[in-house]
Amino acid sequence: MTTSIYDFEAKLLDGSITSLKAYQGKVLLIVNTASRCGFTPQYEGLEALYRRYTEQGLVILGFPCNQFGAQEPGSADDIANFCSTHFQVSFPLFAKIDVNGETADPIYKYLKASAKGLLGTEAIKWNFTKFLVKRNGEVEGRYAPTTKPEELAVTIEALLS
Repeated sequence: MTTSIYDFEAKLLDGSITSLKAYQGKVLLIVNTASRCGFTPQYEGLEALYRRYTEQGLVILGFPCNQFGAQEPGSADDIANFCSTHFQVSFPLFAKIDVNGETADPIYKYLKASAKGLLGTEAIKWNFTKFLVKRNGEVEGRYAPTTKPEELAVTIEALLS
């Protein structure tokens, strides 16, 4: 039985598999991303949070997804190049996944069940939905795509302290 986020593995953009146990004891901000979305500029805010709090134990995990308006059509190399060139992303980026439906990644099935959305729904509504995970692996909360990364700073600070 899955009891925390650390029980999962995921494929990085380079194709290697990593256990989320590597992030045990960290505060995680997990985000489904896309390169051609109106919210794509949030990469800048995510990177700023990562640089500001990484030494204190924050890790941001980006999971590209093409399920919303086909806004992440590129290959792993395309995604890596885009994020590096346009936003200097240095936090971990994972291989493209589905976050909804039968083919939803198990990580997202767990996140959605742990922190339901508006009116108790589980489905992810759009790109840049965010999940904050406490150091113990429990999901603290879900945040809408419209929530700017910097708006999470106070909550992140509280979880880091």
